[in-house]
Order: sequence, then structure tokens, then C-alpha cells
Amino acid sequence: MTQVLVKHDEIRQWATARSGNPAIEDRPTGIGGPPVLRIVFDQQALNAGENQYGDRPGGLDLVGWDEWFEHFDAMKYGLLVEDERPGVLDDYYEFVPRDQR
Repeated sequence: MTQVLVKHDEIRQWATARSGNPAIEDRPTGIGGPPVLRIVFDQQALNAGENQYGDRPGGLDLVGWDEWFEHFDAMKYGLLVEDERPGVLDDYYEFVPRDQR
């Protein structure tokens, strides 16, 4: 089963329990559009890819939760996650429109 999270404290708690960090994906130069939100898990994932700049692992900008939630709310997203199962911390998530709750 899945559930859609929209409350900031629930999303932050879900991500923190899985060592998740808020991030915004870099867009190629010249391509506009809304920011691409991500939740990055584990230190290994943070170090993947080319790390040209110390604060931009793998083409991602790590951001604070406040900035991330500003974009999340502006785009009217919900975070679709798997219901918790005993002994399992699944880090699967997907952004969905809030009106599909």
C-alpha cells in the first residue's frame, strides 16, 4: 500500500528516518522550468557522480528543508511513499499532484 504525505513534519520525519537529504537537481544551462526536487539517501549516494564542487554532489544542490518545502508547496506536490512494514525502511518515493490524494 502507499500513502501521500503533504505535511512538512511528516515528510521530514520520513526522509530523516532513511538518512534522506533535501536536494534540487541542476538543470542544464538554457533549460528553464521549475526546479527538480529530489531526496537523496545515504552518504554513498551523495558522493556518486562527478563532484566538481564540494557542495554539488552528482549534479545536485543540497538545500535546507525550508527552501525545499517552498518549491514543494509552490508546485502543489504530495509525496507518495510506501506504507511502513515492520523491519523495513523503504526509500521509494514519487512526487504526485496533491489533488490526487
